[in-house]
Order: sequence, then structure tokens, then C-alpha cells
Amino acid sequence: MLLKGFEVEMYTGTHRGDIVGLSHLIAAALEGFVREPDSRNVEYITPPLDSYEKLLCSLLKPRIKLREYLQQLGNYTIIPGSTLSLGDTSRFLRSDPNNPYHDYIEKTYGTKVVTASVHINVGIDDPELLLRACRLIRVEAPLFLALSASSPFLDHHATGYHSTRWRVFPQTPERVPLFASHADHIAWVEAQLAAGTMQNVRHLWVSVRPNGNQRPYDLNRLELRICDLVSDPIALLAITAFLEARLLQMMADPQLEPLVNSQFSPAELLTITAANEISAATTSLDAQLQHWQDGRTLSARQWINEIYEQVYPIAKENGFSCFLSPLQKILRDGNEAQKWLQLQKVGFSTRSVLMQAIATLSDRERELEEKLCSQAIS
Repeated sequence: MLLKGFEVEMYTGTHRGDIVGLSHLIAAALEGFVREPDSRNVEYITPPLDSYEKLLCSLLKPRIKLREYLQQLGNYTIIPGSTLSLGDTSRFLRSDPNNPYHDYIEKTYGTKVVTASVHINVGIDDPELLLRACRLIRVEAPLFLALSASSPFLDHHATGYHSTRWRVFPQTPERVPLFASHADHIAWVEAQLAAGTMQNVRHLWVSVRPNGNQRPYDLNRLELRICDLVSDPIALLAITAFLEARLLQMMADPQLEPLVNSQFSPAELLTITAANEISAATTSLDAQLQHWQDGRTLSARQWINEIYEQVYPIAKENGFSCFLSPLQKILRDGNEAQKWLQLQKVGFSTRSVLMQAIATLSDRERELEEKLCSQAIS
């Protein structure tokens, strides 16, 4: 089994769904939390672990501490979703006014970057195998967006997208290739830094990227960045298990290589993938996507099911199929965005939907903590 960890961004605010900028206070008071450029969301990072049971507790433990602190601070809470659902996108609330990189981000991108998401990191030490993994997951990243979409609202209104975050978030540099090798990746990053299209090695905002201790030279993990915030830990672990099982399948099957086993050129693959990302951001699991291998059209739900059937035996053989199986619930019942839009369709206001989601998340975390993690957390 591979090492796995998360970078989790979350909004804070009132129980009525109004987002309040508190990250500068949280980062100063709680170990393990870091501020984002805008103070309305805060991030915590879990350590790399191979056990899904331990991963679950590593997701919950910081949130319990955060909830306790937010309660002391003024009866604040954690707010699900990946965009400023109830506003205000007209203002950028700097968490660190003296940070020059934050200054660049505010001036260049504005509130388009004030989103919340989860980045899934999976350890792969061999740099060439890692770049191959990045190629495969890059062309299949729209499937992970479809599973995780949780941002249908912005400034009180439904936007027409299931993942408004991925439609507005600036992907930069504008066109990132499918790197053929580690050397290819190094040369490209060095060229971007020299040209100023990347401000630093972190300024590579794309659906998936290689990560490590000294980028782009020392790389040891794949970072999947496309997912909206998956607030339910069990759903997030299911998506992670889907990713891990696919990577294990790739390691055993040389045919899972977009640069070799596809009827399309690398440039065509980028065009197809970009179109698939837009489709997945728009209608998520119902999106019609084009397959990278043979060009056939199928829904995101169908494509995910096809891969699920292939990788379930791998997950079972490696002892984590019970964490993969909740993926079927997402496919059956819909992701968070679809559930929220259904509530709005039957008459709930955006605020009412958010208030219900806030209460549901709090109850879910309490249930999981009591059932599975109370001993580990205490």
C-alpha cells in the first residue's frame, strides 16, 4: 500500500453559513493549521500514512480541535463547500498583508482563488514512475472532479456549474504539458521560472502535479489538486482508495500510459482533457466525457464504474476494498453539489441548504469520532 496524505482547505464562519475570515487567528493559536492568502479559509495537512483507519483519524482530529477553538472564539463553525456560496466575492480579505506572494496573488487573480478544496497526495518515490502516474491521472482527473463536486453556488446563487471552483480557479501556467520524463519536467519548470510565468515552484496550478521536498528535482509524491472539498471523511477516503487502486493497477500494467496507448497525440490529449474538465465542472457525474484511449463518449459515472470494476479486486487483494466500496454510494446518490441543487430545486434557499449542510457535517464528524476514532484522538 502507498503512503497517502491530505491538504484540506476549509471555510469558517457562522452557523447561518456566512463565511468569516479567521485564519490568521487559527494559525496563530492551533498547531498544524496554516493561513491562505485570504483569511476566510484555513488549511491543515495530514501526515503521510498507509493505513486508511489512521487516515480517517488524521482527518478528524484537527477538525475537532478547530471546532473547539471556533466555539471559544465566538460560536463559529466549519462551512462545507468550495466557493464563497453566500459571498462576498467583491472583496479580498488578506490574512497576511505583508506577504509579497499574497500581494501578487490578490492583484493577479482576486477572489477567484478564494476557494476551498482537498489535495490528495500519494507517495511514489521513483521519479519516472511518478511522472507516468501524473500522465495517467491528469487525463482521468475529470473523474475525480465529478466525484467531489461541491461548489454549485456563488454569492447566494446557483451558477450553472457543479464545481464553480474549478471553472473560476486560474490554472497556471496556461498550458501544462504531459511531461514525458523527469528531465522534461525539470527543464519545463526551469523555463517557466525564468520566463516569469511561474513565480515560484509552488505556482504550478494544474489538476495534478508531481510534488516533493525540493521541486522539481527531488520528487516523491503525486498531488491530485482538482477535487472540490469532500467534507465527509468516508467519501474522501473512498475517492482516495479509488486513486490508490488505479495507481497500483498502473504500476502492474504498462498499457495504462497515455503517451503510448492512445490514438491521440499529446497535444490532442491536452485538448480532450481540458474539455473533459469543463464538462465535469458543469454537470459532474452526468457529464459526457471523451475517453483518452479510444475517443469514445461516455458519462463520467459510466467511466468511473468501468474503472471501479477493474480496480476493486486490487483493493481487495491489498486489504482496503471496504474503504473503496462507499464510492458506489456517491455514484448512486450523487455528490454534494447534486444533493444541494436537488434541495434548491424543491424550494430550499441557498442559505437553508448551507445551514443544513453545516449541521450534517458536524453530526457526521461527531458520529465518526465516537464510533471509530475516540480512543485514537484521546
